[in-house]
Amino acid sequence: MKFKFLATVLLSGSMAMTQAQTIDKVDKPIDLVSTLVGTQSTYFLSTGNTYPAIAMPWGMNFWSPQTGKMGDGWMYMYTAEKLRGFKQTHQPSPWMNDYGQFSIMPMVGVKTFDQDKRASYFSHKAEVAKPHYYSVYLADYDVTTEITPTERAAYFRFTFPKTDEAYVLLDAFDKGSYVEVIPNEQKIVGYSTKNSGGVPDNFKNYFVLQFDRPFANISTFADSMLVDGRYLVKADHVGALVGFQIANPGDQVLLKVASSFISREQAERNLRELEGTDFDQRVAVGENVWNTELKKIEIEGGSIDDMRTFYSCLYRSLLFPRMFYEIDANGNVVHYSPYNGEVLPGYMFTDTGFWDTFRSLFPFLNLMYPEMSEKMQDGLANAYRESGWLPEWASPGLRNVMVGNNSASVVADAWIKGIRSKDIETLYEALKHGANNAGPLTAVGRAGASYYNDLGYVPYDVGINENAARTLEYAYDDFAIYQLAKALNKPTDDISFYKKRSFNYEKLFDPSTGLMRGKNKDGRFQAPFNPFKWGDAFTEGNSWHYTWSVFQDVEGLAKLMGGHRAMEIKLDSVFSLPPIFDDSYYGFPIHEIREMQVANMGQYAHGNQPIQHMIYLYNHVGAPWKAQYWVRETMKRMYSPLPDGYCGDEDNGQTSAWYVFSALGFYPVTPAVDEYVVGAPLFKKATLHLSNGKKIVVEAPKNSDSNRYIHAMKWNGKGYTKNFIKHSELVKGATLSFDMAPEPNKSRGTAKGDLPFSLSKDDR
Repeated sequence: MKFKFLATVLLSGSMAMTQAQTIDKVDKPIDLVSTLVGTQSTYFLSTGNTYPAIAMPWGMNFWSPQTGKMGDGWMYMYTAEKLRGFKQTHQPSPWMNDYGQFSIMPMVGVKTFDQDKRASYFSHKAEVAKPHYYSVYLADYDVTTEITPTERAAYFRFTFPKTDEAYVLLDAFDKGSYVEVIPNEQKIVGYSTKNSGGVPDNFKNYFVLQFDRPFANISTFADSMLVDGRYLVKADHVGALVGFQIANPGDQVLLKVASSFISREQAERNLRELEGTDFDQRVAVGENVWNTELKKIEIEGGSIDDMRTFYSCLYRSLLFPRMFYEIDANGNVVHYSPYNGEVLPGYMFTDTGFWDTFRSLFPFLNLMYPEMSEKMQDGLANAYRESGWLPEWASPGLRNVMVGNNSASVVADAWIKGIRSKDIETLYEALKHGANNAGPLTAVGRAGASYYNDLGYVPYDVGINENAARTLEYAYDDFAIYQLAKALNKPTDDISFYKKRSFNYEKLFDPSTGLMRGKNKDGRFQAPFNPFKWGDAFTEGNSWHYTWSVFQDVEGLAKLMGGHRAMEIKLDSVFSLPPIFDDSYYGFPIHEIREMQVANMGQYAHGNQPIQHMIYLYNHVGAPWKAQYWVRETMKRMYSPLPDGYCGDEDNGQTSAWYVFSALGFYPVTPAVDEYVVGAPLFKKATLHLSNGKKIVVEAPKNSDSNRYIHAMKWNGKGYTKNFIKHSELVKGATLSFDMAPEPNKSRGTAKGDLPFSLSKDDR
């Protein structure tokens, strides 16, 4: 006999819960978001490699508490005991590090700029970390710091004890900085040039700090020297220290901060984003903005932990790529170009690596935020005009990281999904240019393009590392261009050329092992071959991971393997093999290796991108129940709402978007086609509010941890057996009804017509 009762409880907001901790309604999803998920990471083992970004969706400027030293990519580590400041950051990941950065720190009784001496103990027990609001108690100073952001500005509130020695420090960091204190305006202005690459020579981040009260005293430092009464400094490493007299315990100092990549005047203009609101009102505005975006997907009927994980992942999916544009005095959209250093009209976005994010993040934005995606496409066209290339990893300009030419996927998927950029002809030109030429950096255009153009693959023995990975990704990228060429009614020569190259993956398939393998220039496979060897011919993975990188033609891959059953067995092997590895290419186990090893899921390395789609491939060989099992298992075991809540690098929304899609019950295995592949929904109900006013409702009333298999499915009330759903039909509005069961239905989704898109089959 079951007893069920509903009670209204206060759990970071108003929610109705069952006795089994199942949430029936979420009024304020932002209350379920933790920005600390993934912050319990190190160089050697990543559980996200995130920081608690205090930001608006896609905001130009983020803020973060800073536990690490100046220049440390791990700016905030959950296990740290002290805070050194509060940093304006544009860091996409610790591996890319930061640019446009400076730090602010309140102190009492300590007059220093030294980052170790100024650090204060803090506790997570006295810390509130939300997207729109951060608060922490600095124990050594008896000061509470609060922050709330806009897209290009932020509001600080410092609550001090009674003292004549209250200070606020601005640290403009090293590598060339400038600071000027303007006491009659209660203001500090200046710039920082510290960066990690990808910037023109004239790069500066101009900042302005506006306080609400006069300064009792002023000091500035230049390099290692602090001088009282000096108002202006310019050197390698400068900053300012302004003092206040606090008459009563609990008195507050308010600070408004903004910055610009264009000019000091533009920074002042960006400060106006805070006009008309006090601190608490700004917090309320930020809460409303985030709730509006998060409530575009309403989830019902899940555990509290699953709800927290979902909305924390959704938050991470709405941060990157960030805005790199500003609004000028005439209300026009302008940007400082990270490619040529000029101030130009139009949109610009940055801080994303397409090798990671083409897989699910950009498809997610195309589904749920098409207006933002259109701006991003316009920004890509501007990047091409200003640099001559599309970025593959931008931070803020071209960076020499990762492999592939996956801008092709980002552009093509947007167009196929109905995003109508006015610059599509420029973007198509850019894709063709990048697909046939080596760029100014190894990671721009296509490294080994001449070999690929001649042989259909990048050889193993010509001094180009990660050659097999490059070949497989180039073949998929050619497919994306082929899809776009068809959609744009381009000449037959273009269409047939890129379609033919889409099959180049076949050249690396080794029948003797049933795996992808590097191939020498003379056509022989490289030897000796160890499928467990990471790196070398592959990128941050091994052959067991990259063999599945045939997004465009899973049917063709299955034929190479000997048919559907043979491929199904091969997929099973990924989970049944031990997590052994050969790290000789690197000389030590890189963190991605360790993350696979400790996950206890065989060779399945969900902590990195190459294999994240692989589970869904069971749908292509008529065994969808295995996808349903492993998707739910991965969500259950690899994600949580805790500081160690990821199983590897979060990577600018990609690993989060995987969870969001998978929890909804479908996933974009092949970006640049009009399909999603069905998985297994996590919640009893999800409602997606599309920008066109339509709704997608996903119903699975019998859902539970044990009921993870699809017994039957209906589309708008009619029986539906296919393992895929079409984007173009979904966006018209749809109700997907899932009858979930504890045992697999091995007769559903097995017919030829039920299988998802593959290039080898007739186009649908």
